[in-house]
Parts: sequence; C-alpha cells; structure tokens
Amino acid sequence: MNASAPAVILNEPQLAQNIGAVARVMANFGLSDLRLVRPRDGWPQQRAWASASGATWPLDGARVFDRLEDALADLHLIMATTARPREALLPVLTPREAADKLAAAVDGGLAAGLIFGGERAGLSSDDVALAHGLVTVPVDTAFRSLNLAQAVAINAYEWRLTRSAAAPSGFGGLDAPAGHAEVVGFFEQLERELDAAGFFHPPEKRPSMVRNLRIALGRANLSSQEVRTLRGVVTALSKGRGRVLAKLAGKRSADDPQGV
Repeated sequence: MNASAPAVILNEPQLAQNIGAVARVMANFGLSDLRLVRPRDGWPQQRAWASASGATWPLDGARVFDRLEDALADLHLIMATTARPREALLPVLTPREAADKLAAAVDGGLAAGLIFGGERAGLSSDDVALAHGLVTVPVDTAFRSLNLAQAVAINAYEWRLTRSAAAPSGFGGLDAPAGHAEVVGFFEQLERELDAAGFFHPPEKRPSMVRNLRIALGRANLSSQEVRTLRGVVTALSKGRGRVLAKLAGKRSADDPQGV
C-alpha cells in the first residue's frame, strides 16, 4: 500500500469501464492504492484497462476483497462518500475538509482511505457505520447524482491540493521582464514613428501624450521577447507607410511628368 496517499475503496462497483475511469483519475491526482469489494462482474476485466487510457498502475495493483471490513482493516482514518443524508452520528464534510483530515492523518504516518459506493445504490447505512466521517459534494440539490469516476475525481483533486496548490510547471511561462534599456529603446522607436505619422498633435501636448503612452505600456511588464516582437511590429508598420508614400509620390510624378 502507498502509505503516503489515501486508498480508494470501491464497494460493489458494477461496470468495469467505471473502474477504469476511476483508475484514470486516481493517476491524474497521485493516487495508486485501489481496492475493490465484490465487483459485480468479477475481476480482472479487460474493459477496465481499456477505459483507463494508459493509467494502468492502479488497476495492475488493485486488490479484491469479499468484505468491506477486510478492505479497511489496515486503515486508521476512513471517510465514506455519500450524496444522501444519513442517520449515522458522524461528522459531515466537504471533499476539501475531508482532504485536509486525510492529509493530516497521512502526514502523521497513519493509513487512510475513501470509500465509494456502487453506481446504483451507493453505500448502505451499515457500510457508512464503518467510517469516521461522511464526505458530501456540495452539488445542486436539483440534481445530486454524480457518476463514480466524477465522485472520485472531485475528492482526488482536493487531496492533490493538499500536496501542492500551485499550478503545474512546464507550461512555457513568461520570460523574465525586459531590462529598462530594452523598454526605453522600444518607447523611443515608437515615439519616432508616431512623430513621423503626425500623431502628437497639437505639439504642446506631446510631453503628456508620450508620458501617458509610456505608463500604459509599462503596466504590461513586457518580457524581452515581447519587446522584440513589438519593435518588429512598429518597424513593419513604418516600412508599410514608407511604401505607401513612395507609391503616392510615383503616382504624382506620372500624373505630372513636367512637374508643373
């Protein structure tokens, strides 16, 4: 058993495809200890591996039990998931609250687990009585039903946040901010081209217009790559304007070859 993370116990799961989908979300969020109690169609079933989309290790290591009590025997903290009110005098927690308790137990060296009921009927009152707390997803009361993999995914996600709440790395984050000289060089290039285009009008307002432009662009905290890109944009626009002016000049010469 992976004692550094909770076990996922599926009590009387019905469809192999759902078991495979559960394995997939377990792998997404760093869980691997999968326990199956009386799977309806026996075990193993190839359809589970097909539904796991490559997340095979929870299935490869899955253990099968005849009794829920046996599946829980080595655990110190057990949470039972349910969408229905229960008579059991147990604390009722959201997945986030339950994840915090599971994390505290695991970090303290204790084995923990989450029980999920079968697709059709969920957990019985006797099953729930084996747990230390109930976990209920705060879904809309107009439609409480979650499929098995959804329920596991929500709880597994909350567990994962106890390990790391940061967004994953490797998404090609922004470069470091550009140096002051790079940014000022871009500002000066842009201002030269705006001067040439007659943008700063009336002339007496030029200082305040330049200042406002620099403040607005400075708020972007541009990276070196972004500065290079913007300088390329300004260069392309200025070359385009030059070609247009040259073409117009040529047209005027053609219309008035004598220059009169």
